[in-house]
Amino acid sequence: MMLTGDIPPNQTIYIKNINEKVKKEELKRSLYCLFSQYGRIVDIVALKTPKLRGQAWVVFSEVTAASNAVRQMQNFPFYDKPMRIQYAKSKSDCIAKAEGTYDKKKKQEEKVEKRKRTEETPQTGAANGPRADSNGGPAAASRQGKPSAEDVAEPNNILFIQNLPHETTSMMLEVLFKQYPGFREVRMIEAKPGIAFVEFDDDVQSSVAMQALQGFKITPQNPMAITYAKK
Repeated sequence: MMLTGDIPPNQTIYIKNINEKVKKEELKRSLYCLFSQYGRIVDIVALKTPKLRGQAWVVFSEVTAASNAVRQMQNFPFYDKPMRIQYAKSKSDCIAKAEGTYDKKKKQEEKVEKRKRTEETPQTGAANGPRADSNGGPAAASRQGKPSAEDVAEPNNILFIQNLPHETTSMMLEVLFKQYPGFREVRMIEAKPGIAFVEFDDDVQSSVAMQALQGFKITPQNPMAITYAKK
């Protein structure tokens, strides 16, 4: 097996040792959640064929985003298994082509469509911390600004998350929030899709996660709105 060092850095990262029980659509969404904080994702390839189970490719628009992801997400526990990440030997298109799922025209149209979507997102500088710019956070974060959050509830160790896409699973949220120290658990209410509670050990730790993920988009249309849960 080639080591990361033998493959020149490129925009595509190759991930293996992924839990094979996860359904393909959920896997793609979780990978998007996890990796879009490093930069814009152009494509995610995850195929459930016997040869390619437990593996995925994430294509970023920038090489720097890919190298940050390789460095910071190495061995990250993803669905209870540590991810093994390296740069891809070949572009993800080759993989799709080999599987007979490749349609160049469609790919181009999707790229144009994605670019349009990104350009329509209002860009308001990265005043909200280093991560904000990669996931379109600042505009969302200032809109659900902190003053109103504090009027509603005193800081505490439980966060209340709103505006989640209905297909969000507790595992996807766990993957996102587990990156912050003190994470305890995610609670979702089946009768009420679109909201969740995330518990931390204390309110300092919950505040760090809140600031980092405020306005984070699980899908392009859904910036998360995070407040403290009412006691």
